[in-house]
Amino acid sequence: MRINWIISDKNINYDYAVKRMENIVEGIISDKEQECIWMLEHDPIYTAGSSTNTNEILQPQTLPIYKTGRGGKCTYHGPGQRVVYFMLDLKKRFAPVDPDLKRYVWLLEQLIIDTLSEFGIQSRRIPNLVGIWVNTTRGTKKIAAIGIRVRKWVTYHGIAINICPNLLHFDGIIPCGLKNYGVTSMKNLGHNISLELFDRAFIKNCKLMINDMNYYKCH
Repeated sequence: MRINWIISDKNINYDYAVKRMENIVEGIISDKEQECIWMLEHDPIYTAGSSTNTNEILQPQTLPIYKTGRGGKCTYHGPGQRVVYFMLDLKKRFAPVDPDLKRYVWLLEQLIIDTLSEFGIQSRRIPNLVGIWVNTTRGTKKIAAIGIRVRKWVTYHGIAINICPNLLHFDGIIPCGLKNYGVTSMKNLGHNISLELFDRAFIKNCKLMINDMNYYKCH
């Protein structure tokens, strides 16, 4: 099963990205499009997932706010953050067993953990909290977010990993609705790397995952 890889070198408008994802998903469902993985950055925005409460957006005038159909709460997107949208057919990827959404999320988490580890960053899951987390001198902070949607077992939306974004923009929201946890980035942890260097490590690990959805052992 071939996958169309797209790596955008310019910031992508969020509305355009959502419409393009939806068109690709419909094409995959009707067997007119290949599966797709799209790596990009957005202009500075807040996105409000299906579980967002209005009081979680503290500074609504700071940046544009987009309501989106993905799962989860509100988050920030902007330059320096690698966003990856996965449009995959889980029925085909998990065959011959039934598609498993929890396992798919676990695989995305493991993909992030494995990629960060290549740069010396030890990250982890936290039970009952979505995303990937790291320990810092100022407590536990989130370094990557996950928000997905599925239509007829074809996925879209995906993950966002903080490489070197402007973390001050997160002050305008309660990220993912969690008051007691902060947000960090690879740069803030002392790893000042280029987007290109990150992409090479990510793509390598991602290809391992998508070529064999049983590559990781789910715990």
